[in-house]
Amino acid sequence: MAKLIPAAERIVRARTLIQKAYNFPIPAEEGGRHNFSYIAGVKDLLQQARDLIKFIPQTPTATAEMKEDVRKIYLEADLADREILHRPLV
Repeated sequence: MAKLIPAAERIVRARTLIQKAYNFPIPAEEGGRHNFSYIAGVKDLLQQARDLIKFIPQTPTATAEMKEDVRKIYLEADLADREILHRPLV
């Protein structure tokens, strides 16, 4: 049986995954940021962050502050997706 992770810990882990997406190494060759494995790796980390928190708002113990944190994490994940994958090439 899976171990339950408290909501506060899920929020912290989700933010850590978003930071890992920002720090995901861009391949030097084979397309750089347009490399499919790079794109998949970044999207996977962001999806993991979203999956960690998606049920927190439906739990009976979720406070308004937790729900607000979840909303902010969704916005952070969307912003990270745009900034990492869609920023102009330098």
